[in-house]
Amino acid sequence: MSVSATEPAWNGHTIPGSTTPAPFTPFYVPPGAKAYDSSSPLVLYTGKWRTVFSAGYIHQSLSSTMEPHAAISFTFTGTGIEWFGNCDRHHGISLVFIDGLFTRNVDAYCDHDKPLKQQRIFWNFDLPYGHHTIKIINTAKRHGSTRPTICDIDAFVVTRGTNAGHQFQLSTAFLKGNYPAFLATQTSQVLDTASEWTLTQQGTTGVHAMQLAIISNSHAIIIDKVEHNPLTISGHPAWGALYNLNTHAVKPLAMQSNSFCAGGTFLGNGTLVSVGGNPVVDGHTASADFGDLDGLQAVRIFEPCDSESPDGCDMYEHHSRIRLASPRWYNTVVRIGDGSAMIVGGSKKGGWINNATVNNPTLEYFPPKGIHGSNGLPINLPFLVDTLNSNLFPIAFSLPDGKVFMAANRDAMIYDWKNNQERRLPQIPNGVRVTYPMTGTGLLLPLSPENGYRPEILLCGGSDISDTKPSYEISSQDPASPQCSRMVLTNEGIAAGWQVESMPQARIMPDAVLLPTGEVFIVNGAGSGISGYGNVRDQVGSSNADNPVLTPVLYNPLAAPGSRFSSAGLPSSSIPRLYHSVATLTPAGDIMVAGSNPNLDRSELQYGTEYRVEWFSPPYMKMERPEIVGKVEKLEFGAEIKVQVKVPGGNTGNVKVALMDLGFVTHAIHANMRLVYLVCSVAGDTLTVTGPPSGNIYPPGPGWIYFLVDGVPSKGVKVMVGDGRGPPVDEAALENLLQNSVVDQYEKSKGVETEDVSE
Repeated sequence: MSVSATEPAWNGHTIPGSTTPAPFTPFYVPPGAKAYDSSSPLVLYTGKWRTVFSAGYIHQSLSSTMEPHAAISFTFTGTGIEWFGNCDRHHGISLVFIDGLFTRNVDAYCDHDKPLKQQRIFWNFDLPYGHHTIKIINTAKRHGSTRPTICDIDAFVVTRGTNAGHQFQLSTAFLKGNYPAFLATQTSQVLDTASEWTLTQQGTTGVHAMQLAIISNSHAIIIDKVEHNPLTISGHPAWGALYNLNTHAVKPLAMQSNSFCAGGTFLGNGTLVSVGGNPVVDGHTASADFGDLDGLQAVRIFEPCDSESPDGCDMYEHHSRIRLASPRWYNTVVRIGDGSAMIVGGSKKGGWINNATVNNPTLEYFPPKGIHGSNGLPINLPFLVDTLNSNLFPIAFSLPDGKVFMAANRDAMIYDWKNNQERRLPQIPNGVRVTYPMTGTGLLLPLSPENGYRPEILLCGGSDISDTKPSYEISSQDPASPQCSRMVLTNEGIAAGWQVESMPQARIMPDAVLLPTGEVFIVNGAGSGISGYGNVRDQVGSSNADNPVLTPVLYNPLAAPGSRFSSAGLPSSSIPRLYHSVATLTPAGDIMVAGSNPNLDRSELQYGTEYRVEWFSPPYMKMERPEIVGKVEKLEFGAEIKVQVKVPGGNTGNVKVALMDLGFVTHAIHANMRLVYLVCSVAGDTLTVTGPPSGNIYPPGPGWIYFLVDGVPSKGVKVMVGDGRGPPVDEAALENLLQNSVVDQYEKSKGVETEDVSE
């Protein structure tokens, strides 16, 4: 089947078994994997085991033991292994060995009187392709109990993989931590010895990394859609997690609503909001009744969490009091000059290419505002009507004059939100479209007091495919665009128009990451096709794109035209990062790269769901770096602070301070990523820094300060920019929104059928 841009919704793409809802248990056999029951002759038992029969078990049987030292061994061929069984208060610790090497203790205890069935007890997805043997030995013990405990085997799932698909040949070792609450992984380093840059593959995310944001010195938050991820919580797969940047442990988050294709930002008080998503998806996107809430109007709240331990850090949702006024799937969220969130565009329900039937050509604010007669309800934006059909996830940045730049499809404008006025800009050259599903990326180039914080926009990648073509006329082999378009957003710059450059390789779905040095690191994406899955001709698996671009490129905005791009010394990855990939700068100064899942649910086929994390380290990571050793908590606008620093060799000749917003990253959108150079000076070991002039230059909220000496940055230090207060709240607008909007209007419990799924 196929869908065209004029059809009202998704084409009904399903997978076998997806139309028969079942409990959302962790047990799932993704395409490319194979299940082996506990009764398989390949599973060898030693000691006393008994067979238990129940319709709740996989193939209605399970093998169980309470005998100390009772064991099983199972030999398989592939790149990954999952062990499924029960957990409750009577289960305990087992020893897991892979290929004769101790891997870790696995505790199947969970705080339930009745067993949770079909639970994923252990997983390892990063074995080198080949023959492997897993051995499980029951200790019959658990902490705090003297009674014998249970170990059981319900089934194994083997990721068959291919040798070509696992070029790293890495072995995962599970380290300390209580699974499933924490999972730590450590892998070997991949080093390009001929390069000053290094590439390390270390850690796995546990949930697919569709959305990513750095929340503290030690943690990133990862948000996915509802699907069969290996990390579990409360007896079902998780779709949110906290990732420890230092230990590579992951902690699942208790998500309530479907956050599929949500946007997000930090607010002026440091609170993170995840906004919008998808309806309940049972019966459509997987072999399960997911049990999630409608996410289309969700505003998920994540309070600041700066502790080294993420205990107690979780998402909060209360849809009857905290929600959007209208459904939004594929919306962009921008923090503006008063610290509030501007929520732009999207679709009223899941689909693929946007169209007038489902388009949401409006914006709204969180907290709601009563401006322009809206009284908290959406404000029409003609730009989002004129830019149909390829206008989802519009590219948007808050500008130094308080207005907002937006790009969608082939068009761009500057929006004066205080006066509700649009200023249309020259069209992006050569017919290149830059927003979903012709996804490019964009960023606001570094702002500096030296040029009066003059704003300049860079848009890279995308496609010149017509957004009026039906899917059967689009191929995964249609070339992407190598074009980068750059414009200074002053009257003179706008009159001069877009300046066009060309990347070394064409890219659809690239990620562009600002470095403290002012350079731009461009990574991820494909050389052909478009975003999404399950739509076009010549799909690879379900992917609408092909020909992964595996070598990043560095862009120097200050270099002369024609010499700004370089891949010299940059190591190449062997992991395709296509649809639903992410990348971000970290506090340490390296680039975290994760994700890729162009599939309806988790898949092990090409291009499968990717959980491995990569780290690109610039040359400065190996140099002697300056340090910020004094405590910095708040940086108020225009205020001067002094902080103790260490300067290598005492050299203070060329000093800069970069204030950065690392952004909320999803679908190649880095809407709030920002670099503002601050007025600064150094005397001895004292650094004097002046805060940005206003919330227009740097919207109030969290930021990271990097101290640079001769182009070498320190590690970043988190600061609160502004007074730390929350954004303004218009109580009348909030109450009007609640009275004039419906809670979770697509929930099946309301008798509303959801015929859409996603992309």
